[in-house]
Amino acid sequence: MNYSRQREKILDVLTRNAVHPTADELLEFLQRENSNIGITTLYRNLNQLAEAGMIKKIDGLEPSAHFDHNTFNHYHFICEECKKVYDVPSDIAPELINNVRMATGFEIKSHDIVFHGICNKCKQKERK
Repeated sequence: MNYSRQREKILDVLTRNAVHPTADELLEFLQRENSNIGITTLYRNLNQLAEAGMIKKIDGLEPSAHFDHNTFNHYHFICEECKKVYDVPSDIAPELINNVRMATGFEIKSHDIVFHGICNKCKQKERK
């Protein structure tokens, strides 16, 4: 992937706003910094960064994809109330991939595991 000043700016803003933002949220962050990056350029660069493995694109959470600057192996938890996305360490199930491989014979090249539920903050709000 060739160097791009716009791509570098997008990656920088994504890293500093590590809340698993959507493209629209990233555009808001960029606009607050007086960036002139448009939505089409943003989507194109986000897709290129995801294809290059520099960020993760998380689909299926909402109509809009979310983006994650952490590319280390981890899972995600999505709160059904506030829609926030949280990182979950993958070492909670260290044998999961191997167990799937052994049970199915599949060659697993990558995986995305997402848990859905209610986060602690939203659970506390419900109790009040």
